[in-house]
Amino acid sequence: MPRGSEQLTQARKEEIVSACASLYGRLDFRDVTILRIAEQTSFTRTSIYNYFQTKEEIFLALLQREYETWISDLAAMRPVPGRPPVSDFAAALARTLAPRGCMLKLLSMNLYDMERSSRVENLVAFKAVYARALRAVEEGLLRFFPDLSAGARQTFLYAFFPFLFGVYPYTTATDKQRRAMEQAKVPAVRYTIGELVRSFAGPLLRGLTGTSAAEEGRRGEE
Repeated sequence: MPRGSEQLTQARKEEIVSACASLYGRLDFRDVTILRIAEQTSFTRTSIYNYFQTKEEIFLALLQREYETWISDLAAMRPVPGRPPVSDFAAALARTLAPRGCMLKLLSMNLYDMERSSRVENLVAFKAVYARALRAVEEGLLRFFPDLSAGARQTFLYAFFPFLFGVYPYTTATDKQRRAMEQAKVPAVRYTIGELVRSFAGPLLRGLTGTSAAEEGRRGEE
């Protein structure tokens, strides 16, 4: 670790992670190299190794940053009086994830590699933020559904978080993938991230809360 203040260290890490995010927006994971990341920063490739030992550690830090932003959005979720709680929560949750394409892409494609190729201390820091995300979703459930049991909340969490791994590939496809689907005659249903999240979270919550779709509709009309 280089000499200097903790603020300088964090600022340089943030610069590296931001450079990685910029590259990942237009390149595949395998094409984002430490050399390319260094070219987007104010220091050298060698200097990057003072902060991250592998590119996977940089990507894991990026994913951690994405989770932290998502947690802030989750904390701001509040029920709106008069709106049906199930559809209101599903829509609010969908809104927090709609801008998290980078996070969902990383979850769907590269999490195993990132964790395997990162030092334990980096992985622990990431897992701590992941645990905060779990708590943030559970706290959101409690704000919208104060009477929901601990068992029901756990059921939602352990269905919803694995579901997130499939959101990106089901909402984002390359031209090649679309052509392959057409030639294979596989029906392709186009969803946005928000639409897919709502279509999953709503029915799951209705089952856990014992609320029918018809009842939700009546509440919305009141």
